[in-house]
This record gives sequence, C-alpha cells and structure tokens, in this order.
Amino acid sequence: MRRLVAWVTAALCTAALLPGVARADNPIIQHIYTADPAPLVHNGRVYLYTGHDEDGSTWFTMKEWRVWSSADMVNWTDHGSPLNIASFSWASADAWAGQAVARNGKFYWYVPMTVRATGAMGIGVAVADSPTGPFRDAIGRPLVSNGEIDPTVFIDSDGQAYLYWGNPNLWYVRLNSDMISYSGSPTKIPLTTAGFGTRTGDSNRPTLFEEGPWVYKRNGLYYNVFAAKCCSEFIAYSTAPGPTGPWTYRGTIMPSQGSSFTNHPGIVDFNGGSYFFYHNGALPGGGGFTRSVAVEKFSYNADGSIPTITMTTTGAPQVGTLNPYTRQEAETMAWESGIKTEAASEGGMSVGYIENGDYIKVRGVDFGAGASSFTARVASATNGGVIELRLDGTTGPVVGRCTVPGTGGWQTWANTSCTVTGAAGIHDLYLRFTGGSGYLFNVNWWQFGAGGGGNLITNGDGESGTSGWGVMGSGTLSSNAAVVHGGAASLLLTGRTASWNGPSQDLTSKLTNGKSYTTTVWVRSQSGTPTVKATLALTANGTTNYVSLTSGTAVNPDGWTKLTGTAAVSWSGTLSGATFYVETASGTDSFFVDDVSLQ
Repeated sequence: MRRLVAWVTAALCTAALLPGVARADNPIIQHIYTADPAPLVHNGRVYLYTGHDEDGSTWFTMKEWRVWSSADMVNWTDHGSPLNIASFSWASADAWAGQAVARNGKFYWYVPMTVRATGAMGIGVAVADSPTGPFRDAIGRPLVSNGEIDPTVFIDSDGQAYLYWGNPNLWYVRLNSDMISYSGSPTKIPLTTAGFGTRTGDSNRPTLFEEGPWVYKRNGLYYNVFAAKCCSEFIAYSTAPGPTGPWTYRGTIMPSQGSSFTNHPGIVDFNGGSYFFYHNGALPGGGGFTRSVAVEKFSYNADGSIPTITMTTTGAPQVGTLNPYTRQEAETMAWESGIKTEAASEGGMSVGYIENGDYIKVRGVDFGAGASSFTARVASATNGGVIELRLDGTTGPVVGRCTVPGTGGWQTWANTSCTVTGAAGIHDLYLRFTGGSGYLFNVNWWQFGAGGGGNLITNGDGESGTSGWGVMGSGTLSSNAAVVHGGAASLLLTGRTASWNGPSQDLTSKLTNGKSYTTTVWVRSQSGTPTVKATLALTANGTTNYVSLTSGTAVNPDGWTKLTGTAAVSWSGTLSGATFYVETASGTDSFFVDDVSLQ
C-alpha cells in the first residue's frame, strides 16, 4: 500500500497547486486502512475509535483497534493501538466494529470478537483511565454473546446506559452504572417495515436494517442510524420517542457509494457543528476489505431530520487553526505520502519508515507575525537527511531546511534545529523529507520558535516541566501528566493564598511598546468553578499597571476551557518589569493551565 499511496498523493498534491482545485483531505487517515468509525467528544477534542483492515485483505482480517484524535477536524493525531485481540484471553480473532464512551472518569470500549470456546461472536468491554488507553479487559469474559456484532452504547439524560448490537437482528440491554454489567436479559427490538423500512428480494430479511447501529438523542428525539441492505450498503436512520422505540423509518442519509460494499456510521456534535463519520474504499488498493474512514460536516433540517450526505474528497472544514509554537506530535497530520507510524521509545507514537520524497501535510497552521526557528525530535540509524519546511504544497516556498544527522539508532533521539524565514500568517505546512536511498530517519515531534511576533511564552505547552515558569505570589507549581489538554503534560498550581496568585513568566525583554498581542490559555480547575483570566503586570518609571489579556471566564473540573483575547500593550518611560500571569477573580482554587501562547 505504501508506495501506491505515495504515487497517488503526489499527484493529488500537484493538482492542489492549480487554481480552483480542492485539496483532498478525505479519507482522514491514509497510512493504514481503517474502518468502522466511532467518534467520542471529550475535553475539547474528538477521539476516533476505528478498526484496522490489514493490507491486502480479502476478508475482514482485523487484529486490533486504533485511536486517533483531533482538535480541529482536519489534523488527526495517531495514538496507535491500545487494544487488540490479545487483550482478551477468551477471544481468538475478528477485531470488528466497536464504540467507546466516557463515564465515571473512565472510558469503556465495547468490541465484538470471536469467542475461542464457542467459535461465535461475543462482545467484550475494555476499560481505561484515558481516552487513548491503554485499555484492559474489564471482566475477563464476554459481556454478551449471542453470535451477533456491532455494539453501540448510549447514555440517556437520566443516566441509564444502553448497549445495542446486531446482525441480522437488533438487540439491547440496560447497562448498570458500572458499565460492565447489565440488568435483565438481552431484548430483541422488533424489526418492522414501519420502523426500519422495506427490503425487497429477501424474504428472510424484510426490513432494511443490516448492521452497525449508532444510537443517540437530540432535542428529546432518539435516533438510530444504521447500515442498510447489504450489498452494497447505504446508511439510513429511524427515530423514536424513547430509547427502545417504537421506531419510525426516516429514510436515507448516505446512498451506496465509495468502492466499499459496507459502510458504518458515527455522528457527533463538536464545537457548534455536526459531523458524520463513515468509511469507503477510496485509498489505493481500497475496497470492501481494505477500507478508509472519512468525515463530512452537516446541518440538521429545521424539523430535526438528517439531510442526504454525499462522500467528498475535501472532507470537513477546519475548526480554528493549529498553533505551531506549541509542541506538535509528528504523527498529527491532515495528509501524508509514504510514511508510517510506530511506537516511540520516549512514549507515544512517531513517524518512521521515511524515504526520499515522502511528506506530511499539516493544515491551517497560524504562524502569526512570523517564525524564526524550527526544532524537531529525530532519530536515525543511517546518515539521516533533510526536513524541508514548505508552505501550501510540496513545491511551495521553502521557509527552512533542517539537517537530520545520524543519531546511532532508530530510537536514539536528538533535537535538530534550523532557521526559518518567510513563515507568517496562516498556511498549510508541508514537512517534506529528502535524502539518499532507503529509510532516512524518524520524527517524534516538532515546534516552531517565535520570530518578531511568535509565541513569547516559554514552554507554553508544559512539555518541559515547569521550565520557564514561576509563581506570582504564593503557590506550588508542578508538572502534571494525568490531566492534559495537548501533548503529555500540563501545569498545576496548588496552595494559592490569594486570587492573584498564579503561574507566571517574565516578559520584560520580549514586549514591543504599542503592539497588540493575542493571548490563548487553556484552563481547567482541580475543583470548583472559579472565574479565571490572564493578566499582564507592567512596571515603568516606578508605576505598575495591569492589562487584562483575556476576559474572566468560568472554568470547571470536567473539561478544558479556552481563554483568549487581544489587547494593546503600551507604557510610558522605561519598562523595568513585565509579568504575565494567570489568576482568578476571587478565591484560591487550584487549577491547571496548558497550551499557553502570547503573540
């Protein structure tokens, strides 16, 4: 698959440089085949749980599940495989379509597999403390096992959770609050033509329901979206006044299309928009057993009905922009050619198997007033190569070239840096890799440095512990790896004795008099719901003035809140002190900060 993808994506990239030709960002994952998308919104990100079709498959050959995430719907981070068949001692094969849900501070992933003892399909449940895992078998046996597949889980507004699954039938059970057991017995939902449409030509299956249910609630109405009428399948839906029916068939969402005879839906709302996930066979070598996940943005009709959605190559629009002045994982990308990903010895994933001409595209990167440097974490068991930094295409302007030396091993990591010129404003960033023959090097992460208006905050992403940070007044600042917005760490301030106590940095030598700066801070309380804001204390000629960089915003312990604002910074006389800090309007609640920028 690898070289085919490289050839086709290179052609697509060339076409993208022509006026009026759209960039292709569907399917959203290109370096492996993925199927059966199950999105989950958590803490300002969309986590996407998928299956993995093996290269060259001529059946549903699937051995593991994968996790991806995005904060902007176009740049997706590969979190690897935190769950596979070997995670379940009682299972033998078939890591097919599942779904994950968050509850009680944990994450539960319901997945079907072949039960070794019976040879029939059963549904297991795995649990983790993080949306990206690692997941472990929660009960050591199937949760339910009646030979049918495709579990979907839904937690109603009254707290009752339901597990649905089925092919050829449609079943449900009421899950207990522990999410790993259930009350009563599995109940079969009547598949009537009024509820699920009429199928012709198959007396054994009179309705359109085939498999892959996805159940959710919106504005008091329950939706059951499903794969209909194999083969080829299309996506249809039914609605009901309650979670178990009675269901009324509502029609087609996505007609049969896309070079795969199966399809599988997933729908979420994120950041004010609604998104429809599905799979097709659009990648080179793709088909019914080598599928790829894609996504479209849509709007419900005024009456709550779902419009007809057509597969596209452009995909969903970007939500916001990507900040290059905080550390970005190399495996975060909108498109790629030639690369693969693998586990990194330093934790997480890295980009590897890089050859001459391969590239990664990162969409919608906001360089602000400009970048001056680029740093990447790299490893090479050979002679390395070069990372070309290009804007808006693989033949676009070169704004920097970083030499990657040999480091003595594919997991022997070192930093490499280079000067950047001409990177300002919002662009698609291409990391194009060049060098000799064979594999060149691996990349773990990258980050741009400020230049005349880039991020003035040192270690704003907290990935280097508390380096660069201090405390305004009293309190204890520590690095925290358990609660993060992005990357692997955040900063936690505890022991505050006054509302103005907060994490701080000295910016005295970095500010320009009379310039406007935009500030972004992600905040989450440890407990309580304090109102938090970012402030700049300016001392000039013996007088201290305070500039509100963001408005006060209430935060909570259940998720991250983005503080942002733009403010003019000026002073009279000689500036002797400039302290950036994050404070609360009142009280002394402890809070986390992450991904802080001022530029």
